[in-house]
Amino acid sequence: MSANTRSRSKDRLSARKVETATEPGYYFDGGGLLLHISKNGGKRWLLRFVSPLTGKRREMGLGPAGKGAVSLADARSKADDARRLARDGTDPIERRNAEAERLRAEGLQKKPQTFGEFSDDWMRDNLKQFSNPKHRAQWRMTLTKYAAPLRPMALEDIQTPDVVAVLRPIWEGKHETAKRTQGRIERVFDAAIAQGARSGSNPARWRGHLSMLLPKVQPTDRNGNLGVGHHAAMNWKDLPDFIPALRQRAGVAARALEFAILTAARSGEVRGATWAEIDLEVRRWIVPGWRMKARQEHRVPLSARAVEILLEMETYRPENDENGATLVFPGAKPGTSMSDMTLSAVLKRMEIKGATPHGFRSAFRDWAEDTEAAPYGAIKSALAHTLGDKVDAAYRRGDGFERRAVLMEHWAKFLEGER
Repeated sequence: MSANTRSRSKDRLSARKVETATEPGYYFDGGGLLLHISKNGGKRWLLRFVSPLTGKRREMGLGPAGKGAVSLADARSKADDARRLARDGTDPIERRNAEAERLRAEGLQKKPQTFGEFSDDWMRDNLKQFSNPKHRAQWRMTLTKYAAPLRPMALEDIQTPDVVAVLRPIWEGKHETAKRTQGRIERVFDAAIAQGARSGSNPARWRGHLSMLLPKVQPTDRNGNLGVGHHAAMNWKDLPDFIPALRQRAGVAARALEFAILTAARSGEVRGATWAEIDLEVRRWIVPGWRMKARQEHRVPLSARAVEILLEMETYRPENDENGATLVFPGAKPGTSMSDMTLSAVLKRMEIKGATPHGFRSAFRDWAEDTEAAPYGAIKSALAHTLGDKVDAAYRRGDGFERRAVLMEHWAKFLEGER
């Protein structure tokens, strides 16, 4: 038995493994056949081979994997057929494309779904989750106006250069819009891959992909001044120097701002927090859905420093607050909450320019993506960003609380200066 045969036999997948595996990544079966699980939970079969026409490695989709989709046995059979073609000098992808074109010409196969068709269907089913009509309108405008060049193209045909061509003209002049456009295109492709409407990788993926192709752009304000864009954010590398100065500030607002930074929460979520939402014993803060932007309950793991702040704030809590209705970070007047300007005023008094309370969420995300080996889903969940569409939700049942607890403790340690 050859070494290659032994290696393939050892690494072969089982039907049980295919069905139960959930961790995003690649699972190898040998001979170039592999199972890919996306960050959204979608499973699909891929075959890597060397094209006999070009001598370059190619990746061929063999269909969705899992229960009710392409089985392990069928995937192996498809892979064997494709490898046989390659050995005989025929590129299996080119053969499949030619066959599909022949069937379409004979009226035996329908035209492949375009990006525009799929994105319109996706928006019809998924934009209901956004309660703000303006937000829904922005999604539609983004995926129709700015992504217009992609709309007539078949999902399978769109490649990374096509996405870059859409983003590059607005990348510097309308950077915030360009970033939102990229994120929304990426999400549509994630859904298409999860539903089996497209094989291969996501051409709009940002991390480790488009982030390597498009330049970093310093934010600007409406007058074009550098460094003060929408939700201006402090560079994450400056936070270990900023946090000690913030701790020197007295008052509830300073504690609320630090708590917001530690939890990567929105200002409104922190300012409206009540003691009924806090469980110090298990170090957890549960924000009810009605207070969240996405209208979904959000469980927030509390780091050791976040707990210290809450213990300090307990001195402001009335003794008769048995039902926990009192605000954790009360306003100056009894029974009132702080305004967002109150937190901004802390930064102003510290003479901090180019930063906003909301911008610290961006700093957290940049830190996590640049320095942590954190799963994409954990970062998104920590920010209470919606992870995906209905297909994604069918795969993902939990919220990764334990994994996020580790991530947030690392964040707190970084803010303490443990680089």
